Amino acid sequence: MARIISIVGLKNAGKTTLAVALSSEFVRKGRRVMMLKQAEQPNPAEVSGGETGRYFVEGKSERVLVAGGTTRTIFDRGAAPSDPEALARRYLLDADIVLVEGFPAAALPKIEVYRREAGAAPVYRSDLPGAADWLALVTDDEKLQAPIPVLRFRDTMWLHLLASLAWDRAKPLTG
Repeated sequence: MARIISIVGLKNAGKTTLAVALSSEFVRKGRRVMMLKQAEQPNPAEVSGGETGRYFVEGKSERVLVAGGTTRTIFDRGAAPSDPEALARRYLLDADIVLVEGFPAAALPKIEVYRREAGAAPVYRSDLPGAADWLALVTDDEKLQAPIPVLRFRDTMWLHLLASLAWDRAKPLTG
């Protein structure tokens, strides 16, 4: 059964870097990892020009699959759900774990990456609705304290520990 967990944080805090590191750690452990990233407009350059854009925009195709070598991209339209769990069930259910970047309001277990240069304080606050969804903060702030595990980038085992926490607390995805 697939599991799902979200990586959240302020803009430029390092969400993608953390997601890539976690993904690599899970793959190293033999897990099948799939990613879901929240974006304002998925790959607008590909849709706006060229043949794919013509199929999708002019031809009004419901779904376009672009395949080349070992890479594929799907453009899909319709009344498809926009919440991460429904999207993962639709497209990524054969994963061992789905790492979601973004969707901070979703009721998913969350790991926050917080860097001091990205903002004055992390998104996490213990008084927020949904604060119980946070399972850890990963930070470069040596003074940050929280009622959840706080992992420091300088710690040698932070990624291994975070991968274990994420696997144990990830939400099961049911088909």
